[in-house]
Amino acid sequence: MPILEVQRLSKSYRQLGGETTVAIENISCQIESGEFVSFVGPSGCGKTTLLMSIAGLTVPSTGKIIVNGREVSGPPPNLVLVFQEFNKSLFAWRSVLGNVRFGLEARRSRSRDAEIKARSLIDLVGLKGFENHYPWELSGGMQQRVAIARALAYEPEVLLMDEPFGSLDALTRLELEDTLLRLWAELRTTILFITHDIEEAIYLSDRIWVLSRRPSRIVEELRIDFPRPRDQVTTRAEGRFMELRNHIYQGISNHGPL
Repeated sequence: MPILEVQRLSKSYRQLGGETTVAIENISCQIESGEFVSFVGPSGCGKTTLLMSIAGLTVPSTGKIIVNGREVSGPPPNLVLVFQEFNKSLFAWRSVLGNVRFGLEARRSRSRDAEIKARSLIDLVGLKGFENHYPWELSGGMQQRVAIARALAYEPEVLLMDEPFGSLDALTRLELEDTLLRLWAELRTTILFITHDIEEAIYLSDRIWVLSRRPSRIVEELRIDFPRPRDQVTTRAEGRFMELRNHIYQGISNHGPL
């Protein structure tokens, strides 16, 4: 049984003038436990709407989401969502340690256990030594590492990520891609990743779903079979990598601009 299943999902919005906008239409897919899968598609195609529906934060117009055999009717306790705007999701009045501990406090972990676990996660994301710093004292990439560590503190079965590296500079983005793959390999958390960056999706994923322009539909599913662990230089230098990149780009271009 898949850990997450999307069944014929559609979402429409009614505008003030009475007109209806269809954001996503008849999307169906399955995710197996431990997979790293991505959605990629044109800007404004409804990727975030899809993820918010899966997270139980938006009620779909039709269709349903199944997580571990149960239909989603609100935010499932075993799913955690990491946003692109990490600087708005962190608590400015809490230190790095305090932010990560928040996830453990929400799980009602004992104080001593929470302290040990939080420090372990901070070390895992490469922020050892910054436990007592506040978010505003950190770079964007470091803040996003805090957000990821806090998300992992909930011990989610499925980690949903909405263009988490989209606002970062190119070098930081590459570093965090490798950090995320290292965490995924160690923890084996199922990851559903939203991005408009085709190369990022190829580099990270086991599978990619290509979305059309709005109303968004799945136009293709691709299995990415590059060996792991992957490398930013050698993996991206493979001829097949650019073939996939061009293939996905052409598919997206045929369904709307990036």
